[in-house]
Amino acid sequence: MMVRSCSPGSFWLRIVYVMLQSLLPLANLYILKLLVDTVTAAATGGTPQAGFSIVALLAAFVGIFLLGRIISALSAINSDILGQRLIDYTTAIMQNHAAGLDLGYYDTPAFHDTLHRAQQEAASRPMQIMNSFMAFGGAAVMLAGIVGMLGAWSPWVIPVMVVAVVPSFLVRLHKARSIYNFRRSSTQLYRQTGYYGSVLTSRPYAAELRAFRLAKHFRNLFTGHRRMLASRLLRISRRRGMLDILCSFVEAAALLVVVYMLINQALGSAITVGTFVMLFEAFRRGQSQLTSLASSVAALYDNRLFAANLFEFLDLRPSILAPAEPLPVPEHIETVELRDVTFRYPGAERDALSHFNLVCRRGEITHLEGQNGYGKTTVLRLVMRLYDPAEGAVLINGIDIRRFRPEELRARIGVLFQDFARYAATVRENIAYGGSKVQVGKTNTLLDFVDRLPQGYDTPLGRLFDGGQELSMGQWQRLALARALASDAPILLLDEPLAWMDQPTREVFLELLEEIKVNRIIILVNHI
Repeated sequence: MMVRSCSPGSFWLRIVYVMLQSLLPLANLYILKLLVDTVTAAATGGTPQAGFSIVALLAAFVGIFLLGRIISALSAINSDILGQRLIDYTTAIMQNHAAGLDLGYYDTPAFHDTLHRAQQEAASRPMQIMNSFMAFGGAAVMLAGIVGMLGAWSPWVIPVMVVAVVPSFLVRLHKARSIYNFRRSSTQLYRQTGYYGSVLTSRPYAAELRAFRLAKHFRNLFTGHRRMLASRLLRISRRRGMLDILCSFVEAAALLVVVYMLINQALGSAITVGTFVMLFEAFRRGQSQLTSLASSVAALYDNRLFAANLFEFLDLRPSILAPAEPLPVPEHIETVELRDVTFRYPGAERDALSHFNLVCRRGEITHLEGQNGYGKTTVLRLVMRLYDPAEGAVLINGIDIRRFRPEELRARIGVLFQDFARYAATVRENIAYGGSKVQVGKTNTLLDFVDRLPQGYDTPLGRLFDGGQELSMGQWQRLALARALASDAPILLLDEPLAWMDQPTREVFLELLEEIKVNRIIILVNHI
């Protein structure tokens, strides 16, 4: 159980608090009966039952009330602590799982639907499930005590109390299923709404929104989707509201019948005034606890449905795995070869590569040139084993790369992606993400602009956080190149490295490649 795993001490303490919060009201209910009977006896000149004094009973009543409030406050603190730890725990599980999945998952809308549903539930549903279990247990304990009280004096009250709650319970189950079906069937609609909101508020779209006057268009799309979602939810809510109103008439009728019968018993001296007060409060609380019990069961049903979304995501398994008996990646890599490789992206209608062959050797720069869509970037992704070919093999020194650990293979490769990342971190950190050490000396000719930044290599980049400095796309690309060269990886993959470079920088870069190619295999992609 996730909740127990994230913080065992807080979990068991939560159970203790729930049990105490369930038992203390029962004790107070019985003390109230004794107090009323004692006061009534004193007022009429009778003898107090069991010799209890009014002062002692009042002190016990107030003491239990005070203890209950203290426990309630401590329970709230415990709940906050447990909730924060659970959020951190489930977030870590999701992030680690997502990082281990194949890149191919991200090429399918179905995966993004699954990921979206899991992200919506991960932070809240496990805690809600635990709270529902606790509420169920607490209500069951209190209800057991109430049933004992009612059974001792007026057992006929119990079936009336149960029957009154059944309609409300069925309505809650119906709503839980309706909401779950609605949200699951509307996953893409929710994702589209989120996308339109991102277009309207994110930096990458800001310039074109203004240049092409697109803000109104995307705002209309966002508003239209939100209205569609809201109207469907309102229909479900209206139906539930009408059914709840009908259920309230049933509960009110039950209350009327029970109170009328208890008054008759009290007037006929079948029960004392204190017993009347106790039974009336017991029935009222029993009805409340039965409603709480029904709500807890409905909430468990509801949360179980939604938590299934989280586990649906966690059940996804990568196919790009290390072999049972992996070989070490060769220390000296002489060749990288694609032999008769055929590959198609998930969901694509045609092959990105078909029976493709290529041999790259150490000390050479292998140029891949072609028009857009010819599979140049795909070659680099296959060499990194971000995907596996459907046919053929990728070989290093004649060994199929599927015989290596993927992490060890990728550690021997430096890469510049065409859609390189721009990290909101310092210059030094942006470079260091490429390897265990920063080889600034090799790339200082590409990074001459860094000396003009306020804090040099320790300058934060990007405008997401305070103090960040924005770079031009050409400068960001040169930084990404430095990241690719941050280690002495024997394989260097460069996807469109000249795209954002001016002519002087291109010349410097090409000279640098000639200098470092001696001990490396370099694959350089350009389009024509």
